[in-house]
This record gives sequence, structure tokens and C-alpha cells, in this order.
Amino acid sequence: MLTTNHPIIGQIEVMSDIEKFQLVDMILTQLDSPDSEVDRWWAKEAKSRWKAYKEGKLKTVSYDEVMEKYRI
Repeated sequence: MLTTNHPIIGQIEVMSDIEKFQLVDMILTQLDSPDSEVDRWWAKEAKSRWKAYKEGKLKTVSYDEVMEKYRI
């Protein structure tokens, strides 16, 4: 786990805003690359959730309830 005393934090603190944006872009690009194992896991999870929903075993929340939670 990355903590505030990790050496990389000190390096980030001295970077310019442009360098920070470039670093974030590089990280997001790497995270966005396809991973077939993750895709298989999500497909299995989605099927499991859909089955539970169809069988009435999954508690659902209405759109209005969700939106009310986040209204300011």
C-alpha cells in the first residue's frame, strides 16, 4: 500500500503540473489496457448478478432512491 511517506510521494510533490498530468495519463493508459483474466472475472460476476436478479435474490434500489442519495 502506498503511504504518504513513500519515496515516490516526495518525487511527485516536486513535479510541475504538466509532469503530474503526464504521469497520471501514463498510469491511466496502463490501467486501461485489456486484461482477459479481468474480463473473464467480470463476465462471470455479471452473469451471477443477473441470475440473482432474475431469481429475485438480489435486493434492488430504484433510480429515484439512488439519485436522492446524491442530490445536493
